[in-house]
Amino acid sequence: MIDRGKVSVLGVDVDAVDYEAATARIIDAAREGRPYSVSALAVHGVMEGVDDAQHISRLNDFDLITPDGQPVRWAMNWLHGTALTDRVYGPNLTLHVCRAAAAADLPVYFYGSTQEVLDHLAARLPTLTPGIRIAGMQPSRFTTSTPDELDAIAQDIKASGAMITMVGLGCPRQEVFAHENAHRLSMPLLAVGAAFDFHAGLATEPPEWVQRAGLQWLQRLVANPRRLWRRYLILNPRYVVRVVGQKIGRYTPTTGVSPEHIGHS
Repeated sequence: MIDRGKVSVLGVDVDAVDYEAATARIIDAAREGRPYSVSALAVHGVMEGVDDAQHISRLNDFDLITPDGQPVRWAMNWLHGTALTDRVYGPNLTLHVCRAAAAADLPVYFYGSTQEVLDHLAARLPTLTPGIRIAGMQPSRFTTSTPDELDAIAQDIKASGAMITMVGLGCPRQEVFAHENAHRLSMPLLAVGAAFDFHAGLATEPPEWVQRAGLQWLQRLVANPRRLWRRYLILNPRYVVRVVGQKIGRYTPTTGVSPEHIGHS
């Protein structure tokens, strides 16, 4: 088990952990009924914080942020000597947590994506994580929720008996939701990106060698260039330049804002 604490990647505090440590921390919080906000961040997620002082404050208030992308893990190793041998990828973390939750008899709720994806996920997930107790599922409203709507969503989740909630809304909406609602729900909330689509069998992950080489972004760009060109062709080079700047002491991270000034979704 590896748990070497938080280190700064461009001002975003990322945990130097492996799957075992991350899963153990989440399950402990679930058993104790503690609010616990979790996200798995790739380059895009880190850069959302770099470009938004409010959001970087939100991210740095998370209990656990894992290095979802290989370039984030590489930066942690290069900048801080964390010696991580693998990333902690959101879809894989989802399976680790669901299997541990099944073993501990902890019901899991799924919030986000579409009803079609959730229907497929409900049918397929028990084959991937035998014994899982799905407390409930609710698709995204694809709009900004008011405080009253967030209260209603929280009530639905609590009434289901869930002790862990998986959130699949896309970055950065899912991080906003997890940050705002962990305390409403007093349980771990995990922002897990495209995990719902992958585990529902509606999206295909690249081969392991592509993932290990940090080229997953290239496959996604080729598959959807019109939607993703800015994310990968502009954000990725900016990320690299800033990481080099941090290494040589020429990069000053975004200054965050105090927690009471963090906005709501």
